[in-house]
Amino acid sequence: MQDAETSRQPAKSLSDRVKTNCLSMAVTCQEGFSYVKAFFVGQTKRLTAKNEKEATEAHLTETKMQVDATDEAENAKKRLHQSS
Repeated sequence: MQDAETSRQPAKSLSDRVKTNCLSMAVTCQEGFSYVKAFFVGQTKRLTAKNEKEATEAHLTETKMQVDATDEAENAKKRLHQSS
């Protein structure tokens, strides 16, 4: 039974797995940098806010940037794993 399962899935070479994992790690690092960027943008906007409404908008902007970074990273990882 196990032989039938392995025959259906193409065997990935070691170099393909290493390449996929390295690219996945690069995407994760890029996601981390996007989180840091979102943090600093949000903090800067909060510090320069003139009222509570602007501070709330700054927080929402920061959160939206973080969600966008996560979505982009997930989509990139899906494409990586589908193409390999």
